[in-house]
Amino acid sequence: MPLLILYVYLANQFAFALLIVLVSVLALHEFLRMSLPQERLWERSLALVVGGGLTLAVSFASPQGTLAALVLSCLLFATWFLFRFQDIKTVVLHFSLVLLGLLYIPVLLGHMALLHGLPHGKAWIFFIMFLVMTSDSAAYFSGIRFGKHKLYPAISPNKSIEGAIGGLFGGVLAALIVRSCFFPALDLLDCVALGFALGAISQIGDLFESMLKRSFEVKDSGGLIPGHGGLLDRLDSLLFAYPLAYYYALYLF
Repeated sequence: MPLLILYVYLANQFAFALLIVLVSVLALHEFLRMSLPQERLWERSLALVVGGGLTLAVSFASPQGTLAALVLSCLLFATWFLFRFQDIKTVVLHFSLVLLGLLYIPVLLGHMALLHGLPHGKAWIFFIMFLVMTSDSAAYFSGIRFGKHKLYPAISPNKSIEGAIGGLFGGVLAALIVRSCFFPALDLLDCVALGFALGAISQIGDLFESMLKRSFEVKDSGGLIPGHGGLLDRLDSLLFAYPLAYYYALYLF
């Protein structure tokens, strides 16, 4: 973690984007390994290459360039699956899962590099990391202490409504701490708005990944981080938080 913090602090936008590309490809690999059968190895490999390029496009291209990259990716895989359908009963499912993976990871994660390139970009990166971790911890301890009503038992049986509410207030507290420590450009309204919004969307991101794992019948997305599952298990909340923070910073901040 200290090395990661130092890298984020020292890296210029291009070096930071390269890190995001690497993380994106690794997380996409976990997603595709969960979602596609082993015989779709060529499709997985092609999707990783396209995913890396798509992450770069989101990081550096204009909105029109990013849209063009998405359209070309869709056309490429539509053509690919048309001539390599294997089982006609599953081809649409496999095609859809590849597109979902590209939207879910490279497109969302690329917004982290976009946010890094804005004024106060590095402060935003650290802010979101701290807020999501604090919100997650607050939700956990609130759930242990006060949790009585299940939040969404079909997806995550251990989460409670009380824990989710605690996570929201934890997000606001984290925003206020960041404002006082290293990000004075945030005002009180920003802290409250971002604390609640990012606290909520990060929990939705966590639930969404839990839904995917239950659908694919796996416990963890991978084993890259011993004792903590896969990389995607660590990124799930951040994937939803960074795009929301980027557009808030771009249009409202």
